[in-house]
Amino acid sequence: MSAEATQETKCLVTVNGTAKEIDGPPHTNALDFLRGQGLIGCKEGCAEGECGACSILVARSDRQGSRWTAVNACLLPAAALDGQEIITSEGLGSVAAMHPVQEEMANRGGSQCGYCTPGFVCSMAAEYYRPERSSQPAVSAGDGEAHQCGPNGFDLHALSGNLCRCTGYRPIRDAAYALGTPETEDPLAARQAQPVLEPPATDIQRADTPTGDLGRFRRPTDLDQALQILAEEPDTVLLAGGTDWGVEVNIKGARARSVLAIDRLAELRQIRWTEKFLELGAGCTLSEVERQLAGKVPLLSNLFPQFASRLIRNGATMGGNLGTGSPIGDTPPALLALEAELVLSSIRGNRMVALEDYFTGYRQSVREPGEMITAIRIPLPLSELTSFQKISKRRFDDISSVAIGYAVRVEGGLIIKARIGLGGVAATPLRAISTEAMLEGKPWNLETIRAAAHTMGLEGTPMDDHRASAEYRKAMLASSLERFYAQQHSRCAAEEGEQNS
Repeated sequence: MSAEATQETKCLVTVNGTAKEIDGPPHTNALDFLRGQGLIGCKEGCAEGECGACSILVARSDRQGSRWTAVNACLLPAAALDGQEIITSEGLGSVAAMHPVQEEMANRGGSQCGYCTPGFVCSMAAEYYRPERSSQPAVSAGDGEAHQCGPNGFDLHALSGNLCRCTGYRPIRDAAYALGTPETEDPLAARQAQPVLEPPATDIQRADTPTGDLGRFRRPTDLDQALQILAEEPDTVLLAGGTDWGVEVNIKGARARSVLAIDRLAELRQIRWTEKFLELGAGCTLSEVERQLAGKVPLLSNLFPQFASRLIRNGATMGGNLGTGSPIGDTPPALLALEAELVLSSIRGNRMVALEDYFTGYRQSVREPGEMITAIRIPLPLSELTSFQKISKRRFDDISSVAIGYAVRVEGGLIIKARIGLGGVAATPLRAISTEAMLEGKPWNLETIRAAAHTMGLEGTPMDDHRASAEYRKAMLASSLERFYAQQHSRCAAEEGEQNS
């Protein structure tokens, strides 16, 4: 597959067990495609992935088998589902034979106007089929931010990307906590034991109806093909989860002459540990990284629950969040604190770039034409004291006003190493270099922290906008260092108490 015109392939997706052909313009999202098929349970609420009314289930690879994964249909191009299987709310059950999720929602009054209900049902179904749910211990709201699980292991944060404006969340929560385990004859549960089909090579060209401009959507079969296309067409849009590009298409009317889907390239979906570093494939979604790391990188474990919603994390990729170059992306501050490096690949080969040197200006980087981010490397060993702090108007599913990542090493009561990543206080994510210098070599005590907090408040060049004022951002920077110190002391005290008990 090259950048030259080729014979178009058919674009087929299995919807509720039936193969459907996608024949609209390449920018057509899955939501509009499904509604065009008469599946109108899928709704448009916000068109930017914040309400969950458009939630659907997609069969995604889970090592040897597959898992039903909830995603926002409004953000995903329909063509990106070529060769895949999806389930909508209509495919879960019927009036005569409701799915357990639908039945519990009805029995417990979880639906009123019904607009948001199909989206809730799909997100709930994904959690209903989550393989780890049966062994998930109950976690109350006061036990931490990462999860809130009922007695049946249902993680209520699976619904963090679904909004309801009339029923209220208590009956919805009651329905979620009343769910049992899938029956052995449940076809969707049985489907998870089977692997996902290999992604087909996709190449379609269609005219955009309003403009008549020709658009092209391609999915290469391997990284070499992708890099060749990118070399020949450096202005092509790279598409992974679509959580950023989908908003541009829906809200701003963006259209691309060429879109290259790289979300299912095997070379970008590996996670590997070596003695010197951890390598995360740029095509791995945040949910996949969270699941596979299983808490082995505490700073990232602290980050994941604060990154948008589960629906978004099921689509958003590590590489995509860095590739957009946004100064308020959530992963850069954490990865800066972890001293991450990026693997940039092109037909000329690979090169390593420290993340702190990657960003050059607002949404600009050192990435050259024809290059893409293929992996993120985190050096080992990790610092022992880490934290991710996000200041935003909402606790979850919101864009940060300020985000700070900490990674500190203390030996013999002295701060041996301090790395602090900042987001939301400049045109690019950046390291708090001056504060780091104030901390290193100093005693790990409150006096040191308070002295460095003043310097922390002067880092970056914060500005006033609709999320926060510059003064507020400065105040949050200064106070965050003291909060980090208090968090670490509380954690150490709790660990000592457990050891002595």
